[in-house]
Amino acid sequence: MSIYDYTLTAGDGSEVSMADFKGKVLLIVNTATGCGFTPHYADIEEMYEKYHDQGLEVIDVPCNQFAGQTPGTDDEIHEFCTLKYNTQFPQMKKSDVNGENAIPLFKYLKSQKGFEGFGKGPKALAMSAMLKTIDKDYKNNPEIKWNFTKFVVDRDGNVVARFEPTADMKDVAACVAGLI
Repeated sequence: MSIYDYTLTAGDGSEVSMADFKGKVLLIVNTATGCGFTPHYADIEEMYEKYHDQGLEVIDVPCNQFAGQTPGTDDEIHEFCTLKYNTQFPQMKKSDVNGENAIPLFKYLKSQKGFEGFGKGPKALAMSAMLKTIDKDYKNNPEIKWNFTKFVVDRDGNVVARFEPTADMKDVAACVAGLI
């Protein structure tokens, strides 16, 4: 199977085929509206505006699995994002990214790029300390660790990078720019 074999449900309930994105660079991210990483929306929207006409698509999948930080309805989430961050990219239906109810696309993404660490710095140390209390084996499984984990897919459908929420958004932008 390839990434193009999957479908998602948009926030409005319509089906979205990943095959519609063939030939595009994709930034796929599980998001939250009440998280310390929520300001990443601003950087993601900036990338979208800069590179969309050159082939970037952002796939925003709101998720409430991490400390209940996305409690609203799909309409409330969309309203928050468009009013606070002026997001223009498509937003999918709120979905699980881990566990038995995880959407198939995220199961696939995790099988292609596992967890490689949080990097260095205060946020990385804080995430590591928190995760140790939730999942002692967190370093050894591919599960999504928190909101705003980002996957980058090249124009041929290859998952080329996974960025944890602690990654510098400049690094994410450089990865995307290198594929445009």
